[in-house]
Amino acid sequence: MSITTVTSRDFNQDVSRAKRAAFNGPVFITDRGHPAHVLLSIEEYRGITDQKESIVELLAMPDVAEIEFEPPRLNKELYRQANLS
Repeated sequence: MSITTVTSRDFNQDVSRAKRAAFNGPVFITDRGHPAHVLLSIEEYRGITDQKESIVELLAMPDVAEIEFEPPRLNKELYRQANLS
């Protein structure tokens, strides 16, 4: 694993190079000489966070047809008129 450091200006001019470098290790993006951001590959990120599935995958619910849901009826008004006097 190698660590790459690029300035924010270089990053903006060649994002593809930074993305390629992220496959070999983290890419530190500096702003005025100070580290400001880190670019990681998704595999590296998941390894750090122990995240096996993305939130999108978790919310997709492929078996949604098997879920039975009958919401209860609401027996009261959802709104009331405002008294502006």
